[in-house]
Amino acid sequence: MKNLHIKGLTLFLLLFIISLAYPQSSIAQTKDSATVKELLQQRDKEIKELMGPKGTDYTQKQKDKLKDIINGVIDYRSMAKYALEDTFDTLSTAQQDEFVDLFSTIIRDQSMKKLDIYRADVTYDNIKVEDDSAVVKTTAQLEKVRTPVTYKMHYEGNNKQWVVTDMVIDDVSTADSYRRQFQNIIRKRGYDGLLEILKKRAGR
Repeated sequence: MKNLHIKGLTLFLLLFIISLAYPQSSIAQTKDSATVKELLQQRDKEIKELMGPKGTDYTQKQKDKLKDIINGVIDYRSMAKYALEDTFDTLSTAQQDEFVDLFSTIIRDQSMKKLDIYRADVTYDNIKVEDDSAVVKTTAQLEKVRTPVTYKMHYEGNNKQWVVTDMVIDDVSTADSYRRQFQNIIRKRGYDGLLEILKKRAGR
């Protein structure tokens, strides 16, 4: 299990959700930095209103909505394919779907463990948009701790929305971390060994 723990992963997910709260928005998700910033700021406000004041007890309905939010903004398939490298292409469509489902379940479950992190103050330091890609540099502050977080995003033309494909906390890439850990397990135990670990982690 420890091999699958990514330092700062929960922080990444929660902070990203703060800025990307709801897939549907009154702001058109066009491909320019000004619109991206406006979108992030609006969604930051929406998620904080959903969470309520510190000490609030969260209903199951709120938690379910947060899980749906995470599912809507993270490109799990892209991250899973990157992490598995060539192994992903050797799997059948059903096996690929199974892996992506396990991968996303683990991330969503991790993101619900420290809900107060949703209340971090986020400063958008720089947003650079080039074609269908965006890099969003932020600083997140929770109490006295300041953490630089960079999000790599991709614009999905079919869905007309931005999704995250990677994040970098203190120069550590989440996607690269998963890739190293998954490849290490595959070398030692094969893909079936990795799948077994993920199933246990997801409680299946």
